Amino acid sequence: MRVTDEVYALDSTQGNYTYLITGEENILVDTGRHGQGKGILKDLKAIGIKPDDVQHILVTHHDVDHVGSLASLEKSTGAKVWASEKDIPYICGIKGRPGIKWLISVLMPLKKPEKITPYPEDQRIGDIEIIPTPGHTPGHVALLYKDVLMVGDLIKTSRGKIAPMSSFMNWDDEIIKESIHKINNYNFRWICPAHGEPLMTQEVRI
Repeated sequence: MRVTDEVYALDSTQGNYTYLITGEENILVDTGRHGQGKGILKDLKAIGIKPDDVQHILVTHHDVDHVGSLASLEKSTGAKVWASEKDIPYICGIKGRPGIKWLISVLMPLKKPEKITPYPEDQRIGDIEIIPTPGHTPGHVALLYKDVLMVGDLIKTSRGKIAPMSSFMNWDDEIIKESIHKINNYNFRWICPAHGEPLMTQEVRI
């Protein structure tokens, strides 16, 4: 699904969207669940993007439905993998995911990527601004590309409205409220969550 001229929500990951940003460099945002890598590559082919056309993979947070195909897509594309310093230990298995996420990670063990680079100190990769939005996980980030804000699991959308994520899935409910308030300081026209459909809006209220 095309969101803007340069941003796509990949059809094979509907329900936990992976996004593609095209431009001077092609960038994947998140990688879906384990086993979704092949579908993502088919989506890219349909858009006219070859695997080695992808230069970067950006991770919004460590949940297994966002990094499930990270290792396979890193191998297929040769792209550089980026994530927040606080979430990298969970992705690499150095730290155990908290609560129910620990059980999910045990039931769905994942192959680790070869290398993950922490997001740069200036919080930018090309034209993308990395916005720390902790709460769902300690190192959760949102990604702003022009007027499109990709928010991972900061919020979700349902029936054309913004809705909160389930509290039991959040690392810290109070901190996530602060992060939701924070993103309203940025200028955007599209909110693109992992769960739910992209929504044209200039403000997030829950």
